[in-house]
Amino acid sequence: MKYDLISNRLFSKNRKKFMDQMGPKSIAVFNSNDIYPISADSTMPFQQHRDIFYLSGADQEETILVLFPSAIDKKHREVLFVRETNAHIAVWEGEKLTKEKATEVSGIASVYWLSDFDKIFFDLMTEADTIYLNTNEHYRQAVTTQTREARFVEKVKHDFPAHKVAKSNPILQQIRGVKETEEIELMQKACDITEKGFRRVLEFTKPGVWEYEIEAELLHEFVRNRSRGFAYSPIIASGNNANVLHYLENNKQCIAGDLILMDTAAEYANYSSDLTRTIPVSGKFTSRQKEVYEAVLRVKNEATKMLVPGTLWAEYHKECGKIMTSELLGLGLLDKADVQNEDPKWPAYKKYFMHGTSHHIGLDTHDYGELKTPMKANMVFTVEPGIYIPEEKMGVRLEDDVVIQKEGEPFNLMKNIPIEVAEIEELMAK
Repeated sequence: MKYDLISNRLFSKNRKKFMDQMGPKSIAVFNSNDIYPISADSTMPFQQHRDIFYLSGADQEETILVLFPSAIDKKHREVLFVRETNAHIAVWEGEKLTKEKATEVSGIASVYWLSDFDKIFFDLMTEADTIYLNTNEHYRQAVTTQTREARFVEKVKHDFPAHKVAKSNPILQQIRGVKETEEIELMQKACDITEKGFRRVLEFTKPGVWEYEIEAELLHEFVRNRSRGFAYSPIIASGNNANVLHYLENNKQCIAGDLILMDTAAEYANYSSDLTRTIPVSGKFTSRQKEVYEAVLRVKNEATKMLVPGTLWAEYHKECGKIMTSELLGLGLLDKADVQNEDPKWPAYKKYFMHGTSHHIGLDTHDYGELKTPMKANMVFTVEPGIYIPEEKMGVRLEDDVVIQKEGEPFNLMKNIPIEVAEIEELMAK
């Protein structure tokens, strides 16, 4: 890992929040992710399962966390199992967690080697009536690969058929959605690294550069500031490419007079930031580009103000649609007849703004968090309206990450990242 050691107080608080909602005589288990193969002996870079990281801080493969608040032996109320290291592993793969280091990272006193798991787990299950299984129930999930967690779920149901089964996910959706102060500080660090990358790109961009060259400039700045790299696959979309919402090729040359939509941001310590900015290749917006850009910015600013405790996510998006409709009328992209005759299931504004305005962000870019209950203080949301006009070969999206406050408007973690037309043009002119 490149990031500084996180205080284990955060993970201890997170575990307590989870265990406080567990039923009597119940046990919960969380598994690390697999290392996924590519071909031959090649593998993808390891990334930890966000749930076990959230609860333990352990950022290593072949790790299992067991929570059993009613265990008879107090030392087994929190147990971490890690891969046993040896001299051979140290030479070929480098340092792994020792038991002592695992305790320092997690705040968990009882650490065992993974080879001891089956024996200890069986013993603990004789005391438990219910097991919490960690299934992925995120509203956007579309996993087709069987994960380590999924294999564990199958094995438990086979080996312990008399136990009752409960779901960890509803608890995680609730507690992961509301961030601790330490988490917000880590997200601020990710946003600050993203700011450095964006400012670097403003100085670098000019007619003739290639989208992948901009991607390289960003990656350079992110990694040199102790980020693993991009929090998600980067979108560097110049010209008409901006009208492909998940454009990932990043292989076109940037032409004078076009705009570049950049949806790119850094992670830090597994926490995501999520930024979108749209800049002119030539360093100066045309009058039409500026008109569309400032319309999107007004929608973003008005949408941000609505992110307060008590707001309902679905109602919020309806209100954002009304604001966007007004702006599209002003731009001449819609007329009154379009609005009067619209299909309520697919409002007229959706022709030019077809995605949502906000989502939870945290350990995942599209993070866990409750969506059907009122918003709460310390939830962190993106705000990302856009207007996409294929007939004008132009797409504009603007996005910041904001923290809901107990009172007043949310705090913008990206408040220092240039967004106003004048500032962007000034910085690009240097």
